Amino acid sequence: MDLDPTRLRVMKLIQQRRTDLKKASLAIGRNAAYLQQYLYRGIPKTLPEDAREALATFLDVPEESLRPAKKESTGEATLPALPPAVTATAPLALAAAVPGFSQIPELDVRASAGHGAFHEGDEEIKAVWMFPDAVIRHELRARSANLRMITIDGDSMEPLLASGDRVLVDTAQRVPAPPGIFVIWDGLGIVAKRIEHIPTAEPSRVVIKSVNPLYGDYERPTEDVNIIGRVIWAGKKL
Repeated sequence: MDLDPTRLRVMKLIQQRRTDLKKASLAIGRNAAYLQQYLYRGIPKTLPEDAREALATFLDVPEESLRPAKKESTGEATLPALPPAVTATAPLALAAAVPGFSQIPELDVRASAGHGAFHEGDEEIKAVWMFPDAVIRHELRARSANLRMITIDGDSMEPLLASGDRVLVDTAQRVPAPPGIFVIWDGLGIVAKRIEHIPTAEPSRVVIKSVNPLYGDYERPTEDVNIIGRVIWAGKKL
């Protein structure tokens, strides 16, 4: 879903306080996924008064600053017809709803395309990208609410994906049929690999492959592989 100005304000405040959605959710007496669902699934549509007051206390801001306006204004000045990505160094308020575009969060986590890396804590949002709805719907065949942007780290997927490339992950696609490039948790870190289901294996198994021939393939029971989502788009510097 598109992030309205109130949700963007909450997200920016959490970033400024150098905390994360999980810690903030627990601090206001809710489950760990409460604010994640509020921001990206619209559940609840608006924060109830007790949650809003507790969040304001946690973020050290006036409670009224978290109240939704009766009519959210999107006139933040003159946005270009094709707005650029809103980076962490730019005010997130500039990512207010733009007709025909959806906002895709870029997570502060690097998908290791090497041997993996351990990441402590929860991923934080470091930027918001604007993608045309028509591209998401017709070319990527996805829903904006399911999309996340992350950065590749490592060389095991070269030359297809290089370290520093950004990839768009569809978290709704978690079954490797058909085969493809997926972002997975391998027990040590978050990695991007090609995954294929082995149709003759019983019980079910998958083979996990790298593109770089210097890295070997390996098999795992399907139930042991935590697939986060399928990579459906990549952006790189030429």
